[in-house]
Amino acid sequence: MFEGFTPHRVDCGDVAIHAVAGGQGPALLLLHGHPQTHAIWHKVAPELMRHFTVVAADLRGYGDSGKPAGLPDHANYSKRTMAADQLALMRALGFERFSVLAHDRGARVAHRLALDHPQAVTRLVTLDIAPTLAMYAQTSEAFARAYWHWFFLIRPAPFPETLIEADPALYLRQTMGARSAGLAPFTDAAMAEYLRCLSLPGAAHGLCEDYRASATIDLEHDRADLAAGRMVECEMLALWGEQGAVGQCFRPLDEWRKVARHVRGHALPCGHYIAEEVPERLLEEVLPFLRG
Repeated sequence: MFEGFTPHRVDCGDVAIHAVAGGQGPALLLLHGHPQTHAIWHKVAPELMRHFTVVAADLRGYGDSGKPAGLPDHANYSKRTMAADQLALMRALGFERFSVLAHDRGARVAHRLALDHPQAVTRLVTLDIAPTLAMYAQTSEAFARAYWHWFFLIRPAPFPETLIEADPALYLRQTMGARSAGLAPFTDAAMAEYLRCLSLPGAAHGLCEDYRASATIDLEHDRADLAAGRMVECEMLALWGEQGAVGQCFRPLDEWRKVARHVRGHALPCGHYIAEEVPERLLEEVLPFLRG
């Protein structure tokens, strides 16, 4: 799915991060969401690599990246730690400054990356999220029903891990196929890759720890930023699906304006999985923004 890309596995401290890189020009980091891998970008990567040196990475706990056991406070799956992974990856590949295009969980990592390392992130695009703190604080019945996995995955180990490991294919179908577009956006090759990676040892634990961190230590970090007045300083574009729960349950741009100084954005005619549902439309939006 990534013809012309070179695989990399980079030691980033306590974990090795897997990525593929290709293209030429300014550096662009791509980060995926749950329960997926860097494969979400396969429909847009060929065009992006015509303009950028593209690095599509697997987050800690996902794909072929390392999956360490979670600490009691979940700090090793905090978005701060996951952002540091990606910074170390990009530096190891020779990039001190880069743009970031990120979806879902990866967009939460990208948000933290831009906050903690403003010298590194030149431009930021987030896909189908609002800030984590805002989404937890404003949880409604409609959101809880649509994003049931937010509350399932944070249950103490090994309860959710055991259920996911019992039938990874069912978990994929129930989380991805239950969204507005069903399973139609996903190619057979991509689904096979998502299933392969979710079936790896430690994968269920890794994604659960990602969510446990978001419901605990990540909120502490977000509250500290708000109290100190720290905001995303780079140019930012927030996009979301008009048919998805984020756009229907929240006012994403209003929430981003509370935590980012230079943000614009709007809904796209799709659901949650923007890069796989409307890849051409996504490229129309992000290429002019990323090229500045």
